[in-house]
Order: sequence, then structure tokens, then C-alpha cells
Amino acid sequence: MIEIQALHKSFADREVLKGINTVFEAGQTNLIIGQSGSGKTVLMKCIVGLFEPTSGKILYDGRNFVGMGKKEKALLRREMGMIFQSAALFDSMNVLDNVMFPLDMFSTMTLKERQHRAQQCLDRVNLIEAQKKYPNELSGGMQKRVAIARAIALNPKYLFCDEPNSGLDPKTSLVIDALIHDITEEFNMTTIINTHDMNSVMGIGDSIIFIKDGRQEWTGDKTQVASADNQALIDFIFASDLLKKARQAFI
Repeated sequence: MIEIQALHKSFADREVLKGINTVFEAGQTNLIIGQSGSGKTVLMKCIVGLFEPTSGKILYDGRNFVGMGKKEKALLRREMGMIFQSAALFDSMNVLDNVMFPLDMFSTMTLKERQHRAQQCLDRVNLIEAQKKYPNELSGGMQKRVAIARAIALNPKYLFCDEPNSGLDPKTSLVIDALIHDITEEFNMTTIINTHDMNSVMGIGDSIIFIKDGRQEWTGDKTQVASADNQALIDFIFASDLLKKARQAFI
């Protein structure tokens, strides 16, 4: 579980985050949504330690990340996995070596143990047959699955996903969503997803926080979105006339 308490973040005289209070539960896919410039990316970067908050607390199972020293933060980061928007695979490494990379960097396993662990992760995302291929030989969806395998190689307690469906077709996006959701439940990870994908919101939004102008505008889950009485949320999610009509039919 990750708990955010009274989080503020400013850049010079511009306040971007304005008192965020929320909880991201373990075993759930926790989504952060909002328009571009709303502050959701800044929130994610504060949570993972890329930005230092101006004030407030970020509690990882009760441990305040903001108040930690460098050594403590480095140890906590080993409990984190990250899926980047562009997969961020190493072109010069084959699939197996890409998944082994965090194991090479941070584990004390033998080479044989690292290879076995990486193969386990590739098998979990149904890509064991692609272990000797290189990223440029894979489709976009396959690259994202490799990125997921790499992110879970160190058995993280916390998984962060930055627009994991970016650049994927709708069908492949559903596959990636289902995989992230299933892995989250299977390993009881605290998963936080920064997304614009409304299919993700309606499909795997176990918990959703909507950010608007740096403020926490709405929280709920996928079953509450269509019937929410927050106009800013409705305008954001049901932006097109077609989606507005679909919402009316639903409620």
C-alpha cells in the first residue's frame, strides 16, 4: 500500500500539486487520470522519487519515502518495478538479456539463476519463445510484454506504469491491461497506472483518482464512473457525443 498525505509540489512560483490525499491499495490496479497538464505525471514522478515534493508525505507501507536518506531510498527502489511509455528496451540486447538486466544490476544470483528467473517472467507473459529475438523483431505489444517481464523480474512490491498502452491498437491494449491486472492480483503488488486510455479506466480501474488543475477532483472505481455526479470527470471521460449517448444509455 502507498499512502499520499497532503502532497504539494511547486516549480518556482507555480504550484502543480495542491494537497493530494489518497491511498493506493495492494492487489489492485490503481489508476491516475486527468488531462494533459493536470499534474498526474508530476504526481507519479513524486511517488517514485524523480521529483522531491514541496511538502507532504509518501508512505510505502508506513515508511515515509520523503524523509528517507539516500541509502534507504536506494533500498526501497529495489522493491519497485517500472513500465515506461515506450517500453524502453535495449536495442543491442536480446529479449532474455533485457529481462535479465535488473537481475544483473541488483541481484546476487548466479548467471544460471538469473537466466532461469528471466525465463520464468517471459513465460508468465507468454513470450518464452521470443527470448533470443531482439526488440526490433517484435511488435509493439510484444515489446510491452517484455517490459512487463523485466519490471517483475525482481519480484517488486510496487509496480508503476506510465501510459502502458501508448501506441498500441485497442485489441492489444486490452491484452496488456488484462496482463497487468492479473499480475497485480497474482503477486499482490501495489500497481499505479498513469493513463489516458478510457478502456483501461472502464476495464481495470479497481481504484481511480482523477486529477484536475493539481487537485484531487474525484476518487472511485470503474463501477462508479458512469454514474458519477462530478461534472469535470464526466466532461473528461465522456468527451465525445457518442460516449455521452453511451453514458445516458448506461445510467
